[in-house]
Amino acid sequence: MRTPAPDRGWELVATCTRGLEDVLRRELTGLGHDEARCGRGVVGFRGDLAAVYRANLRLRTAMRVLRTLAEGPAAGRDSLYELAATVPWEEMFARGMTFAVESAGRGSGFASAAFAALIVKDAIVDRLRARWGSRPDVARERPDLLVHLHLTGERAGIALDSSGEPLSHRGYRPRGGPAPLAETLAAGVLLLAGYDGSQPLLDPMAGTGTIAIEAGLIATRSAPGARRAFACERWPRHQPSLLAAERDGAARLRRKAAAPIVAGDRDPAAVAAVRRNALEAGVDDAVQVVQKDALDLALPGPGALIVANPPYGVRLGDTAALRALYRGLGDAFKRHGAGATAWLLVGNPDLAKAVGLRPSRRIVLFNGPIECRLLRFDLYEGSRGRQEVGSTGADRQDSERS
Repeated sequence: MRTPAPDRGWELVATCTRGLEDVLRRELTGLGHDEARCGRGVVGFRGDLAAVYRANLRLRTAMRVLRTLAEGPAAGRDSLYELAATVPWEEMFARGMTFAVESAGRGSGFASAAFAALIVKDAIVDRLRARWGSRPDVARERPDLLVHLHLTGERAGIALDSSGEPLSHRGYRPRGGPAPLAETLAAGVLLLAGYDGSQPLLDPMAGTGTIAIEAGLIATRSAPGARRAFACERWPRHQPSLLAAERDGAARLRRKAAAPIVAGDRDPAAVAAVRRNALEAGVDDAVQVVQKDALDLALPGPGALIVANPPYGVRLGDTAALRALYRGLGDAFKRHGAGATAWLLVGNPDLAKAVGLRPSRRIVLFNGPIECRLLRFDLYEGSRGRQEVGSTGADRQDSERS
């Protein structure tokens, strides 16, 4: 069994969408964590309470920030119970706090991850009852503390969630709607595309505006978590003044966007939603919203980036009809996109071929359970003719796959 050494700071883990691990690692390096190391869907680093606050506030591609409490053998009930019982839970809890245990992964000694979570719950309750003479309550909805259990074969990791709701929930728009793109994935797509706010940017299929709004947050150096609360604010050792200082420090980084960001959609309801969301996100001064068909492409400036998440034909729309849309996008890129670079997040290989242009780069990403390709198209004046995706040399796979 291993527990983090307190004198070296807490052992922390930021989780992310598969394919964004190296992007997240670079974000953490930018926050001073040169020791950050990538795993599958996670990046590990070390830090104190201020680092926890800072990561939750400022990481754009992380889904959660976890504090690792213990890792060790968990071949069956007894070893998992022992691992969980050695954690000093009395330091994590205050009397009257509720908790829940969330589980993921697969353990060779357990019928299900949910059953393993019950074992951890029993260990927590037993340890606190032995020390307090009373047991804490379990709350399935909105617990004060959320414990994460991750199983891998005959080993387990136990961690404390510092984020609460996923960090993709920025706090500027209602959740739900038809097949939304997670804000963390949108930010990752932009960062993979090399977007830093200095280039004009166009999303011609804006939907609810996620890509354009994330671009606005990047361009203005706005902290993505500035408009929300975090689970660590309910920790007994929470320091409100320290969190306030981190919020103030993040706010001081804000600047005016250097180049135009345009969000277009032909649906007037979508246009209204983008305007509303941009206002709530505090980037309405950076994002220009227009009602315009995606195929009537108009670049916002020289050297522009075009970034879009067209429908995949998996959860929305009809594949046959969408093929014509993708073909139209390719034609629009050729007619009106000279000098720009286009990036499309595509979840259907057949639709990707319909674009009819050769991608210079392909990156594997996951939009929920859907395996996608982020395709880069370099658009030149009168270039390349109509070439099928999948031609020799065009199908090069980037090393970002994890």
